[in-house]
Formats: sequence, structure tokens, C-alpha cells
Amino acid sequence: MSDQELPLVKTGNLNHIGLVVENIEEAVEFYSSVFGLGPFSVDTYTLESVSYRGKPVDAVMKAAFAFSGDFMIELVEVVEGETPHTEFFRARGDGVQHMAFPVDDMETSLKRLAERGIEPIFEYKFIANDAPVSDPDPKKRRPMEVWEAYLDTEGQPGGTVIQLMQIKELSEDTDVTFVSNPAS
Repeated sequence: MSDQELPLVKTGNLNHIGLVVENIEEAVEFYSSVFGLGPFSVDTYTLESVSYRGKPVDAVMKAAFAFSGDFMIELVEVVEGETPHTEFFRARGDGVQHMAFPVDDMETSLKRLAERGIEPIFEYKFIANDAPVSDPDPKKRRPMEVWEAYLDTEGQPGGTVIQLMQIKELSEDTDVTFVSNPAS
């Protein structure tokens, strides 16, 4: 890419890597005791009628988040349902499944990617009151709307799923129904 060319999608710095694991409790213990990562916050998410490969699906997933400096590591165990994580696990077992980057404008980003044949395989929005995606310090977390899209990048160089995240902070007094509240 020349200095004059702009990327198709402008992303922010790498937000996190996501590892699919068979057993989240064992994975948390391993990464904590062997590499000193953590503390991890482990939360269960119930996703209802989210888009997976163009069809609505329900899934229950456990996610464990830990920070290494400003960088977040996510461990994902799918408890039930079909997601890109279960697809990855069947094919490869435990391992790095995605890299996540923030974007300012998800709608425009997805339109531009679609023009190149890159479509989301998993997409959803949720409201979180105390989401670990905002800050490693729980006292600094705040309400936010999160829109996530996992892109179908199979067959592309690198072969790793790319997750785009649009995160919008909400004010403390915003009148919203919290679809997901990891702190509870």
C-alpha cells in the first residue's frame, strides 16, 4: 500500500486476541498459574437471535477477560449453540481464534468490506453496564453499547478471524435496558 492509499477500513489499535478453550476454568488456572495473567473476570453471556452465517441463532458463552498492560486477552468457551468459536474448536481445538479491532463507524466499515466480498459471519449488539472491554480497572468501567462483527476471512492471508468492535459510551443516566451485564 502506498503512502497515498488509505485502508479500506480504518481500525484502532488491536483491542484483544480471543482464544477458544474447551474448559474456561482450566484455561484461567493455566494462564494465571503459568504466565501470571489476571486477574480474570469470568462472565456468562446469553445471546438470543444473533446473526450467525445469516441465520438467527441462540448461544450461551462463557468469556474470561484479563489485561496484560493495556492489552486484553479473552478466553471463550461456548456452552451451547453454534458460533464461529464452535466451528473453530471442531476444526482445531483450543487456540487463537480471533483478533479484535475497534472501529468508529461499523455500518460504513461493513459496507466497504462487503464490496470486497468480506462479510460478517457473526454479528450482534449488546448494552453492558460494567463491561471489561472498557478498562482493566473495574472502578473505571462505564455503561456502553457494543456492536461486534466477526468477519469471514477464511482463505485470506493469515487466516485468522477478524472481529470489529464499535463501542459507544453511554451516560450513567441513560435510560437503557442492559441486555448483558458482566458484573452480575
